[in-house]
Amino acid sequence: MKCISLAECWEETITFPGPEDTGLGIQTSQSQATLLSIFSQEYQKHIKRTHAKHHTSEAIESYYQRYLNGVVKNGAAPVLLDLANEVDYAPSLMARLILERFLQEHEETAPSKSVINSMLRDPSQIPDGVLANQVYQCIVNDCCYGPLVDCIKHAIGHEHEVLLRDLLLEKNLSFLDEDQLRAKGYDKTPDFILQVPVAVEGHIIHWIESKASFGDECSHHAYLHDQFWSYWNRFGPGLVIYWYGFIQELDCNRERGILLKACFPTNIVTLCHSLA
Repeated sequence: MKCISLAECWEETITFPGPEDTGLGIQTSQSQATLLSIFSQEYQKHIKRTHAKHHTSEAIESYYQRYLNGVVKNGAAPVLLDLANEVDYAPSLMARLILERFLQEHEETAPSKSVINSMLRDPSQIPDGVLANQVYQCIVNDCCYGPLVDCIKHAIGHEHEVLLRDLLLEKNLSFLDEDQLRAKGYDKTPDFILQVPVAVEGHIIHWIESKASFGDECSHHAYLHDQFWSYWNRFGPGLVIYWYGFIQELDCNRERGILLKACFPTNIVTLCHSLA
């Protein structure tokens, strides 16, 4: 996908209401999973840009008072969720703000991050039934943030790693996985190291990394800095699979040793083939 196509897809995803709606109502060559990945990335960029204004003491106090006033009128109504949508903030992050403010008021000591995270994962731990229900509503209705989304992302990532493992086994390629590499003492490791390198489109491949997401400019440059170049330094050239596609212009480091693909390559050349 080229940059201009990404812009067009993003214009389309703006009208997409959420992951529970399977009728996109738009004409696009991209899959629903790709559009959802693009939407999630762009929404997270928006939240990062506006994060600071929601964390001023004035904003937090205003949100908290509006929450209190709302639940007094109707504690069963989605007060916190409606508030998050009104001010254009992620529901799970709004729930965290209000929960922290509530605990500061009702506990003798400031709540730790681990306590907050535990309560968000299991709202039944919150010592106020109304707030627990409000937090729960925010968590289950947030398509981009929160513990439920984190679990879903982890499961999808694991699913694609298993898929990649099966494809490697199908091709009879010997490899070491991330767990085996860490057992050998490596800290930063790709998902799979090939014990015998292969060639893909004329490029030697020593390792393969699976990314169950769309490769946009922001995320790819972050991965290059935090992961891919470290893998290249330690293990040599490798392949990154963005299962939900990527911007074509980002595949510009082939000659330097990092190849991008949107699926498992079918034209793998092994040592046996080359010797034959």
